[in-house]
Amino acid sequence: MITAGAPETIGRAGAWRRVVAADLALLQLVQRWERTALTRLMRALTDLGNPPNWLLLVAVLATSGGDGARRAALLAAAALAALAASQALKRAWRRPRPSEGIGGVPSAVRTHAADPDAFSFPSGHTAVAFAAAVALAGAGSGLGAVVALLAAGIAVSRVYLGAHYPLDVAAGALLGAACGWAARLAVALAGT
Repeated sequence: MITAGAPETIGRAGAWRRVVAADLALLQLVQRWERTALTRLMRALTDLGNPPNWLLLVAVLATSGGDGARRAALLAAAALAALAASQALKRAWRRPRPSEGIGGVPSAVRTHAADPDAFSFPSGHTAVAFAAAVALAGAGSGLGAVVALLAAGIAVSRVYLGAHYPLDVAAGALLGAACGWAARLAVALAGT
């Protein structure tokens, strides 16, 4: 029996299948860039996005004097918010990593990095990196620009290494940017 809403539901399902297919095709396209030197660079970028490195940056900022303590607080707030939000969304969506394939069908994706957990959507590395970039935008001394470039590199590395689909990274970037803006707003309101 076909209900009135069935064509709309079928249309949405077909559109989602096209998005997932495009997501996988883009991942496979990025993986065609594979070169030994590029793989080393991408691993280094991913490693820079690991939590201990963000903690180190917070510590350096906190002890740098001047406006450093405020920037450290801003970075810490943005990064923690992005990490918490990305982990909550990962558990809600439960999208498997590319190495697990889509719908339980293994993909031809090569992985070059250990996955920190089983779920892919959104990218936590990317979310935290973009939260840091937005939080530190305009921080002076070019720090914001350097972190923004690093965030972009981390995002690309997650796809290149086969840890995430491009859609995971795009969602992580948007989530992180939102958390960075929220942290800036919270710190600004706290200072008034």
